[in-house]
Amino acid sequence: MDSALVSVALPLALAVIMFGLGLSLTTADFAGIARHPKTVAIALVCQLFLLPIAAFGLVHLFDLPAVLAVGVMLLAASPGGTTANLFSHLFHGDVALNVSLTALNSVIAVISIPLVTNFALGYFDPPETAGGVGLQFGKVVQVFAIVLIPVVIGMLVRRWRTGFADRMDRPVRIGSGLILALVVIAALVAERADLVSYIVDVGAVIVLFCLISLTVGYFVPRWFGVVERQAIACSMEIGIHNSTVAITIAISVLDSTELAIPAAVYGLLMNPLAAAFGWLVTRGNRGGQSAVREAARSAEPGRTGN
Repeated sequence: MDSALVSVALPLALAVIMFGLGLSLTTADFAGIARHPKTVAIALVCQLFLLPIAAFGLVHLFDLPAVLAVGVMLLAASPGGTTANLFSHLFHGDVALNVSLTALNSVIAVISIPLVTNFALGYFDPPETAGGVGLQFGKVVQVFAIVLIPVVIGMLVRRWRTGFADRMDRPVRIGSGLILALVVIAALVAERADLVSYIVDVGAVIVLFCLISLTVGYFVPRWFGVVERQAIACSMEIGIHNSTVAITIAISVLDSTELAIPAAVYGLLMNPLAAAFGWLVTRGNRGGQSAVREAARSAEPGRTGN
């Protein structure tokens, strides 16, 4: 891929997105984690353990080429994106919980991404990554710099210039969406010669991984008694990954456009899949709630059945 894109554009794009995330965060968002410790713990177990296991199973089930398998694992290790907050709002989730989870995941990702990615590189050993050289200390520092530092800067701007942060929230969100689209397009264009075969190889895995992420994020918390709004928030946080993080690490840190293909394909598919899942969940809930209300009205004194 063009060196200017690798060395400047991609890290800058991710920095803008993570800076925008920081503008929406305060230290109170981290403190808010203590208000829902059970929900946060369940969400983290799903995010940090169940999703990498699901991704590992899928790449084996579909027998993906090694480089694409590592790309899927890198995607699974990536934190939730700010888009999760928007979808949570649209489908009546607990947005405050989303913000807290996003803040926590962005910090943990500095550790989880190198761990999962190095495991995948060592296990699958793709020849495209120069003998499996992974995220060594210097590259881990690079991940820290491009993922966490812009978030901290954004939080400091909000602390010191709240009015500016409020004014910039919408423009930065729009800009982040445009940047994400451009990053995805750039990654796909760079691999255009093999794009069709890559999509054929990885498309089904990405669709299933996205749906599994959304489903696990919703139903596992519900099984453990988490309320509906928080389960929707968990589903969107766990199901909508920050694909720009995965693409930037693949291309700018690991110097492999092939590793970025799963995240790029995911970036194209996640929004319609998340929208469809959110619609199905909330539609089912409305139907169930209507049935409960109708049953309650039928039981009122003076009402008789048919």
